Amino acid sequence: MRRHVVTRAEQLPPGSSLIVELGGRSIGVFNHEGRLHALRNSCPHHGAPLCRGAITGRMAPSSTHTYEYSHEPVLRCPWHGYEFDLEDGRSKLHPETLRVKTYRVEREGEEIVVYV
Repeated sequence: MRRHVVTRAEQLPPGSSLIVELGGRSIGVFNHEGRLHALRNSCPHHGAPLCRGAITGRMAPSSTHTYEYSHEPVLRCPWHGYEFDLEDGRSKLHPETLRVKTYRVEREGEEIVVYV
């Protein structure tokens, strides 16, 4: 893996994101509630710019006429609404067969570093 400094930590506060080009790949880097995530910026469904989508929660399985909201963060594709787990990139609809590539990302001192 190759180490890439993508920004300074102060430039990526909680709730923010950026898209970078690393080794010919477009990668979204997110700071969601203080946790860092990096995912390939391409939805495996139709190639949409996935990392331009919103990070949201989702409806949890519940009884009839009962609505429970899960605050588990998912990245929702801006084109067709496919949802992907920020941690492992797995699709919420087809977790065994559909996923987006994730990358190791860390804060090292005052730098945000992605390993590709």
